[in-house]
Amino acid sequence: MKKYYYLVHIQYLGYRYHGWLKQPEVKTVEFMIEKTTRFVLGHTHFKILGTSRTDAKVSANHSAFELFVNEPLNIDQLLIDFNQNLPNDIRVIKIEEKDKNFNIINTPKIKEYIYLFSFGEKNHPFCASLMSSFQDNLDIDGMKKGALLFKGKHNFRRYCTKPNPGTRFEREILVSKIKENTLFKANFFPTESYAYHIHSKGFLRYQVRLIMGQLLSLGRGEIDLDDIKDSLKGHNNEPLRHIAPSSGLILNTIKFE
Repeated sequence: MKKYYYLVHIQYLGYRYHGWLKQPEVKTVEFMIEKTTRFVLGHTHFKILGTSRTDAKVSANHSAFELFVNEPLNIDQLLIDFNQNLPNDIRVIKIEEKDKNFNIINTPKIKEYIYLFSFGEKNHPFCASLMSSFQDNLDIDGMKKGALLFKGKHNFRRYCTKPNPGTRFEREILVSKIKENTLFKANFFPTESYAYHIHSKGFLRYQVRLIMGQLLSLGRGEIDLDDIKDSLKGHNNEPLRHIAPSSGLILNTIKFE
């Protein structure tokens, strides 16, 4: 039987979801998409495969999933049907038809994450779904210097939670920097906020949030730049304990090669 393949680009606010991956007894993004697909197509003869398993409360400005079906679909109508039936915190932004040679898991891609944060004062509660607020007086210039240390190839054994056997800990970070947040604005956002940008072809479980945790420890004066350098050498296998809150993390975009 011939199969048809579609790459569906999506956005979602993850604050009320237990991550991407479907799990029993909790609401996830994949569950909602699968439920909506059943309704839109009127049957269960399809398969969904996501490209990135975000954690609970993590949002995505751009993510994607591959849809496998046994009959051709009208892309324009499918986009309309999805957006009319998905909840307001999930949106389909584009659908592309692919062939059997495309594989969303194995196709090379670059994932770009950002972590939105502010410090000094507690934020308006409306910020909570997108931005982490730290009431400490952080050394933002020191954090900017620390962020640059993660760029390049390093051993991220300490920046991974519960790795599977055979996990490869050496990863290359293409971009790692902190700059003023100019990506997302709202009248209830603080006057000053920041975004940590990190890009790579692959991330370990909780890696970005553990990196952000180290940067926060640096900003508070609990560690120094040499501590970060040492943590990337692979000499110590003890996992780091300080993990940044999940709601500030956003999968900003995925670039398929």
